[in-house]
Amino acid sequence: MNTLSAVSLIIFAATYILMLSFQKIRPYVAIASAALFVVLGSISLFDGFSYTLMDAVREIDWNVIMMIAGTMGTVYLFIESKMPQLMSDILISKMPSVKWAVVALSLFAGIISAFVDNVATVLMVAPVALAFCKKVKISPVPSIICIAVSSNLQGAATLVGDTTSILLGKAANLDFIDFFVDNGHVGMFFVVEAGALASVAVILWMFRKENKKIKITGRTKVEDKVPTLLLAATVLTLIAVSFIPYKSCAAEGRFCKPDVTNGVICVAYFVIGLIREVAKTKKLDVVKAAFKEIDYYTIALLAGLFVVIGAITRAGIIEMIGEAIAKIGGNSGGSVFLVYSIILWMSVLLSAFIDNIPYTATMLPIVSVIAASLSASGSIVEPKLLYYGLLCGATLGGNLTPIGASANIAGIGILRKEGYEVKAGTFMKYGVPFTLAAVGTGYLLIWVIWK
Repeated sequence: MNTLSAVSLIIFAATYILMLSFQKIRPYVAIASAALFVVLGSISLFDGFSYTLMDAVREIDWNVIMMIAGTMGTVYLFIESKMPQLMSDILISKMPSVKWAVVALSLFAGIISAFVDNVATVLMVAPVALAFCKKVKISPVPSIICIAVSSNLQGAATLVGDTTSILLGKAANLDFIDFFVDNGHVGMFFVVEAGALASVAVILWMFRKENKKIKITGRTKVEDKVPTLLLAATVLTLIAVSFIPYKSCAAEGRFCKPDVTNGVICVAYFVIGLIREVAKTKKLDVVKAAFKEIDYYTIALLAGLFVVIGAITRAGIIEMIGEAIAKIGGNSGGSVFLVYSIILWMSVLLSAFIDNIPYTATMLPIVSVIAASLSASGSIVEPKLLYYGLLCGATLGGNLTPIGASANIAGIGILRKEGYEVKAGTFMKYGVPFTLAAVGTGYLLIWVIWK
C-alpha cells in the first residue's frame, strides 16, 4: 500500500466514524472530507492523484440530487392535498393490526422500487407511513427504516431496478426477461422475492408487540387530486424510461438516455405542480413553502459523499479492494463455494460504506477473471454464480448502515424533519437483521440454482 492509499483510507475511515457517531453534523463531516480530498488533489501532493474542484463537481450524481429535490417538492403538494391521510385510512381499514400495516407498506415500497429509483420510492411512500403512524400513535422511525431497506432490497429484482443491475446486465449479456428466467433457471427476481419474504418474518418479529387492532371512524376528505396524479405520473414516467439504458450501460450504437433523465422528470412534474398552484391561488406562498420543504441537509450529505467516493475511486482504493478479493479467491485452492462466499459477503460488508456503483463496475471484470481462473484450474464454475453473488451482496450491503445507501439517507432525512434523530445503532437494529435474512436467503438460493 502506497502513501496515497494509506492517507485516503485514513480520511475515508475517519469520515465514516464521525458520521456514524455524530448524526447531527453528518453533512458538515462529508463536505469537510470532500474539501480535504479536493485540496490534496489540487496541490498535487501525491504523484498521480489529481482532484480539482471541477472534478469533484462532476463526481456528484446530479441525477439523484435532482430526483430528491423534485420529488420532495411534488410530495409536499401531495401531503398538502391530504391524500397520504386518505391512503393511510384505507390501509388501516384493510389491515388487521399495526404490524401487518408496516409489512404492507414495506412490500409496497419494494414493489415500486423494482422499477423506480430507490430514493424516489422512499420519498413517495414515506408520507403515507408518517400519516399512518400519527393515526395509530406510534413512532414512525421503525416504519420508515423498513421502507428504506425494503426499497434497497428490490433493486436487484429486475434489470431496471438499480444501476448495479444494469451494469451486470451489460457485463453478462442479460436482458429484462433473464432476471425472471435465465437459461431455464429461476432468475434473480424470484431470489430477491424470496429474500423479501424472509425479511417479512424479520419485520413481524420486530413489530411482534404491535398487535392492537386499528380502526377509523371516518375517512379523510381529499378535494384536490392533481398532486396525486402528478406523483403517479412521476412513477409511471420513471418506469417507462427505466427501460432505456444510460450511456455508460448501453451497448455500442444503441439509443441511450442522458444521465440526468430521472432528475429532470422529477423536477418537471414538481414545476408543473407549482405553476398550477400559483395559477389557482394567484400567490407565490406555495412556491416559498415548497422550496422550504426540500431537505437541503440530506442533499448536502449526499453531495459530500459522492465527492468522497469519487476521490477514493481515483486514489485506487476500490480497485485495490477488488484485487485483494481476487487474490483471496485465487488462494482458496479452487474452491468455488469459498470464492462465491467471499465475493458475496465481502460485497455486503464493503457496500455498507462504499458506493455500490463504482464497486460493482470494478468487480465485474475481476469476477470474470476469477471465474476463468477457477475453470482453468479444473473447477466447474458457472460465471453467473459469481455475477449474481456480487449483485446480491453489493445491492443489499447498503442496508447495514444508515449512510450505506442513498435511500437510507433520504429516509433518515425525512425523519429528521419530523423531529426524530436516528442514531446508527437504532438504524442497525432493523437494518442488520433485515439484511442478514434477505442476503442469507439469496446466498443459499443462488448457490443451489447456479452451482
